[in-house]
Amino acid sequence: MQYGHFDDEKKEYVITRPDTPRSWCNYLGDVNYGALITNNAGGFSFYKSAANGRFMRFRPNTIPMDQPGRYVYVHDTDSKDYWSTAWQPVAKPHDSYKTKTRHGSAYTIIESEYSHIATETKFFVPLGKTYECWSIKITNNDTKTRNLRFFTYVEYATHWSLYQDIINLQYSQYIVRMSYHNGIINHASNPYLPVVKENFNVEQSRHTFLGLVGAEVSGFDTDRDAFIGKYRSYNNPIVVEQGACKGTIAEGDNGCGTLQWDISLAPGESKEVVVIMGIGQAFDEGLTAQKEIANPAIAEAEFQKLVAHWHNRIQGMTVSTPDAEMNSQLNMWSPFNCLMTFAWSRAASIVYSGERDGLGYRDTVQDMLGVLHVIPHEVTARLELMITGQESNGGAMPVVKPFDHNPGKMPKTPDHEYRSDDCMWLFNAVPAYVKETGDLAFYDKVLPYSDKGESSVLGHLRRAIEFNLERTGAHNLPLGLAADWNDCLVLGEKGETVFVAFQLRYALKTYIEICTMKNLAPEIQWAQHELSKLDANIEKHAWDGEWFIRAYNEKGETYGSKNNEEGSVWLNPQTWSVFSEYATGERANTVLNIVNKRLATEYGVMIIDPPYVKTDLAAIKAPLFNAGMKENGAIFQHTQGWAVIAETMRGNGKTAYEYYRASMPAAYNTKAEIREIEPYVYAQSTNSKSSSRFGASRLSWLTGAATWAYYAATQYILGIQPDYNGLIINPCVPADWKEFSVTRRFRGNNIIIRFSNPHGVQKGVQSIIANGEHISGNCIPIEKLQDHTIVEVIMG
Repeated sequence: MQYGHFDDEKKEYVITRPDTPRSWCNYLGDVNYGALITNNAGGFSFYKSAANGRFMRFRPNTIPMDQPGRYVYVHDTDSKDYWSTAWQPVAKPHDSYKTKTRHGSAYTIIESEYSHIATETKFFVPLGKTYECWSIKITNNDTKTRNLRFFTYVEYATHWSLYQDIINLQYSQYIVRMSYHNGIINHASNPYLPVVKENFNVEQSRHTFLGLVGAEVSGFDTDRDAFIGKYRSYNNPIVVEQGACKGTIAEGDNGCGTLQWDISLAPGESKEVVVIMGIGQAFDEGLTAQKEIANPAIAEAEFQKLVAHWHNRIQGMTVSTPDAEMNSQLNMWSPFNCLMTFAWSRAASIVYSGERDGLGYRDTVQDMLGVLHVIPHEVTARLELMITGQESNGGAMPVVKPFDHNPGKMPKTPDHEYRSDDCMWLFNAVPAYVKETGDLAFYDKVLPYSDKGESSVLGHLRRAIEFNLERTGAHNLPLGLAADWNDCLVLGEKGETVFVAFQLRYALKTYIEICTMKNLAPEIQWAQHELSKLDANIEKHAWDGEWFIRAYNEKGETYGSKNNEEGSVWLNPQTWSVFSEYATGERANTVLNIVNKRLATEYGVMIIDPPYVKTDLAAIKAPLFNAGMKENGAIFQHTQGWAVIAETMRGNGKTAYEYYRASMPAAYNTKAEIREIEPYVYAQSTNSKSSSRFGASRLSWLTGAATWAYYAATQYILGIQPDYNGLIINPCVPADWKEFSVTRRFRGNNIIIRFSNPHGVQKGVQSIIANGEHISGNCIPIEKLQDHTIVEVIMG
C-alpha cells in the first residue's frame, strides 16, 4: 500500500494519505532550536536539549502517537462547522477533507481543503533564529463570501524538563504562569526565578512567546482546560466549537497558546498570516521576532533562504543510477537523515522522548561519517569534542554533554561503566576526517583528555588501542566490559568479545597506515607486533570451523558457536572479520556465504540466528525481547552497511546491492503497510522472520543505520573513497549496471564522475580519464581535481 511519493525535483516526500500506519515525521531547525513535526502537525519543539529544553508538551506512546502539536483550527461563523488545517486533530471524513503533506529539508508544508476553504501552512525555523514560523495561506474556493475564525493551539510544558512536566506533577503543576502582552502570549515556567540567558544549565525562569503577523488578534486563551473543555479532546475544543476565545489566563495547572483572528474572504480571495513561536519573553524577543518577520513576504523570503541553505548541503553528493528509488534515497533523504542524526544524536524523536540527553560516545563518533563531505567545519568541532571525551586511560565517557563538558576536569568514569567499543570508532572517524579535509596536521593537534592530561590526536588513538590491549581475558581477547556495541551481551567482568577483537585489528591496521605516512618507525614496529599477537589469538580462539564465534563469557562459555542451540551464528564477527581484513580470500567467502545462507532475508540481514527463547537471562539479555525483535534476532539496521561493505570487499556487487536494497527505506514506498514507519528514513531495527510482524520497523530517524547505509552505498557500492592524496575510485555494482554517475564535493571542488561498465563486471577499474588526462591506477591525485573536473571511468 502506498501513502505518498518522492518529489525528486523539490527534494520532498509527499504524503497523499494522512492516515499513515504510524506518524511520519520531519525535523525543523538546528542544534539550538529543534523541532519535530508529523504529517498531521503533531510533534514538539525544544531549545538546546530535548530532555531539559522542551517547552511544548509531548506525551510519548499515546494514540495517535504524535499528539499534541502545532494546531490551527478553523471555525465558519455562518455554518458553525469547524475543522483543522491538518487532518488531525479534528479528523474530518476523507471524502470531504483533502490534504497532502510535503516533508522537505527542514520544513514541512501541509496543504488541505475542506468546505471550499484551502489552506497551505509552511512550518520552518528561519536560519540562525530561535523561533519558528507557521506561514498560512488561506484561499476561498467557494462562490460566496466566507467568514472564518482561526485559533492556534500549542500545549505548553509546565517545566522544560520532560520528567518534571510529565511525571513530577505535584511540583510542576504549580509553576506555570501565562500572560498576554499586546497580541503576544507569554509562557513562563518558574516565573519567580531570575532569567540566566548565558547559562542554560542553571535552574531559572524560562519563557516562550507566541505571536501573529498579517492579521489582528481578536481573542486569546492561555488556559488549556478552558480552551478544550471538560471531558473533551483536541478534536472538539469547546472554544473552537463555540467560535470565540474567552481571554483566560492560566496560573498553575496547564497553559496553552491560543490566538484568534477573524477573516472574511470573497470568492477566489486569499490572505496570508504568519504565526511566530519562539524562545524569550513576549515584550522582548517576541516583539523583536515580529519586527524581523514584519509581514508574510518576509517570511517567504526567509523560507526560500532556508531551502537554498539545506539544498546546498544535501547536494554535496548527487547520484544517477539505474535504480530510481536508490536515487531518491541518496539524493535527498539519506544525507538529510544523516545531518539530523548528527545534529541530535539519539536525543529527540517520537520514540527518544528525552531520556537520552547529550551525545552518546559510540553513536556520535560514527554519525560523523555520513556528513563529513558537506559540513567538514562542523565535524571538526564535534570530533574534537568527542576526542576530549576520551579519558587518560584510553576509555571514554559513555555520554558527552556539549553544554556541560569541561575537558581536563571531568570525573573519571566508574570502571563498570566503560564500554569496550567506544574509542574503537575513532579509527573510522578520525582518518575519514583527515582524508576528507586533507588536514594532515590534525594528527598532531594536542587535545586534553576528559579527566586529566593531554596528547596529540595520534596519541589519543594510541591510548584507545592500549585501553583494549590492557584489558584482555583468558583467551587474550579484549574484555567486553559494560558492553561491546551490543548492550544485551552479559559477558561478566572477564568475558571477551570477538567483535571488538576485529575492531582492535582494524584500529591497529589503521594506526600502522597513519604511522607509515608519518614515518614513525618505532610506532609501526609496536603496532605490528601487537597485531601479530592479536591475529594468533583470533585464529586460535575465535574460529569455529565455519564462522567466527561472537564472544566468551567469564566462565569460558561461547556465544555464536555451532555448539550453541540458540544464537549459533552472529552477523557482526563475520562482517568485521572481512572489514578488518583478517578474513580474506576463501575465509572471507566462507563466512559471508554463511551470512547469506543463515542470516539474509528479504528485508535485510538478521543480527543472529536462531533467536534466544530458552537461554537464561543471566547469560544474555536478548530474550527480554520477543524473538525476531531488536537484539534478539531482528534485522538490526545499524549492521546492514557492514554487510554491504564486506560483500564489496570480496567483489560481490550483486549481493552488496541486494543487501542495500533490502533495508533501503525507499524500496518500501509501495509496501508501507509492512514497514509502517516513514519510507524515506532509516530505522533502528526491522522485525525478522521469527516475528509475527516480519518486516515491521521501529525507531526511525536517529540511528547509526542512516550513516552506515549512506557510507556503504557511496563509498563501497558507488566506490568514491576520499584518500590522503586524492580520490580513490573503487566501485562494486551489479553486473547489469551499464552506466551510472556521481557528482561529489571534495575539498571545496565539485567533481563529476561518470562510470561505464561495457563488460558487465561487478568490480574493477580498467581506465580513468580526468579532464582528458589518463590516470595511472585508481587514485586520482588531488592536483588533478579542480572544480568541475570531469572524470570518465571504465570498469573492467
